[in-house]
Amino acid sequence: MIIGIAAIAKNYAIGKNGKLPWHYSADLKFFKQTTSGNAVVMGFNTWKSIGKPLANRLNIVLSRFANIENQPTVLLMRSKDEVSALAKYLSCDLYVAGGAKTYENFSDVIEKWIVTEIPENVEDADTFMPANFLDGFEQKETIEFAADLRAKIYEKKVQS
Repeated sequence: MIIGIAAIAKNYAIGKNGKLPWHYSADLKFFKQTTSGNAVVMGFNTWKSIGKPLANRLNIVLSRFANIENQPTVLLMRSKDEVSALAKYLSCDLYVAGGAKTYENFSDVIEKWIVTEIPENVEDADTFMPANFLDGFEQKETIEFAADLRAKIYEKKVQS
C-alpha cells in the first residue's frame, strides 16, 4: 500500500527553512514505529534535512538531478513512475514522507493518509500542504499519543 504520512500545523504548515518547524518527540517516535520495517520515499530536500538513512527502512530518495553517496539502505530514484514500479515488488508498505512536492507528485496514488495534527500555527513557515489534500478521503481512526497530539488515519473513499 502507498501511504502518505505527515505532521501538519493548524495552518497546514509542514516546513520552515528546510526543517520541521516544531519538535514533538511523541510524533517522531510514532513516525519511527509506523514506518519501521517498510520503505520510505522522500524528496531530496527532505533527505538532506534528515542527514542520514532512517534505520530499519528502505530509504528512497527522489531527485531528478541530484546524486547521493551509495549506501546499503538507500536508493536514489529519478521519478514517481520508477518508485511506483518498484512499489509493486515490495513486500512492505511504501510511505510518502515529504516534502511538499513529493506529496503533490504522489497524491494520485496515495491510498491512505496518516496525519499528525500539530496543535499550533507556524506563522513564518515556508512550506505547506494544500488545504484540499484529503479530498476523496474519509477519516477512519484517531490515535492519541500525547496530551495534545494525535494522528488521524484517512482512507480513500470507495467510488460507487
